[in-house]
Amino acid sequence: MGKVLIFGHQNPDTDAIGAAIAFANLQKELGVDAEAVALGTPNEETQFALDHFGLTAPRVVDKIAAETSDVMLVDHNEFQQSVADIEELNILAVVDHHRIANFQTANPLYYRAEPVGCTSTIVLKLYKENTIAIPAKIAGMMLSAIVSDTLLFKSPTCTQEDIDAANELAQIANVDLNGYGLDLLKAGTNLGDKSEAELLDLDAKSFPMADKTVRIAQVNTVDLDEVFARQEALRDAMLAENSENGYDLFLLLVTNILNSDSELLVAGEPRAMVTEAFNVQLKNDRAFLPGVVSRKKQVVPQLTAAFDK
Repeated sequence: MGKVLIFGHQNPDTDAIGAAIAFANLQKELGVDAEAVALGTPNEETQFALDHFGLTAPRVVDKIAAETSDVMLVDHNEFQQSVADIEELNILAVVDHHRIANFQTANPLYYRAEPVGCTSTIVLKLYKENTIAIPAKIAGMMLSAIVSDTLLFKSPTCTQEDIDAANELAQIANVDLNGYGLDLLKAGTNLGDKSEAELLDLDAKSFPMADKTVRIAQVNTVDLDEVFARQEALRDAMLAENSENGYDLFLLLVTNILNSDSELLVAGEPRAMVTEAFNVQLKNDRAFLPGVVSRKKQVVPQLTAAFDK
């Protein structure tokens, strides 16, 4: 076996990059020639964490088959969220906390999936199971991933395991958990200097639902009105993405990290699925979703159920 590349999903968030860095380090300690790579550049939140802990962002790759055949996936499994040539690669391992869908391999593999709020929580377990110490810098990156994925423990995806892991990692990284966590989340809400296309690409994933392709993007903010002041331009950009990439329905979930509510902007069809999924009526292409902060737990399952009826 040659070099093994380890990576998270497209449009990587802090967990996709942090878990890749942490899992690659673990594999190296276990004797594997492993390297963390990324399927996109870090967003501002992730870069804040990398800078804070003195880590270099993984190099960005578009395709992998020309470089190596062996890969490990973190924080995703669905092929449409992975590297472009994923079907040509030999997947040796997956560590994930999402649903399993659109995934298949030709060979047996190590697969670790747990219903926790963050992949890095699972990676911490793997370090402990292999009795390998976590370097402080990497512990800080893993902590950042947990804070990001759970919105500092406010998300319904958060479990006690995530909270315990975050506290343990904060001690290793020697940071104040709540103070650092809030600074991290705020670093990801600087949206004013980004174009509409950049906003839609910050944290977006595609999901097959029935015979449709649904694109769901999420942005965090401390001011919903600041984002929706650009509603017309955002809707036009979403429709353009639908046309260019074959998406049927595009949803932008704008989440207020201070009060844990979200507002949805919808472009495309079938819009009736949104009404069905969330029991709301769209007004001016928008719907307010009180208490909704998690795409994984509060948006994707509900939409999938609506499409499957």
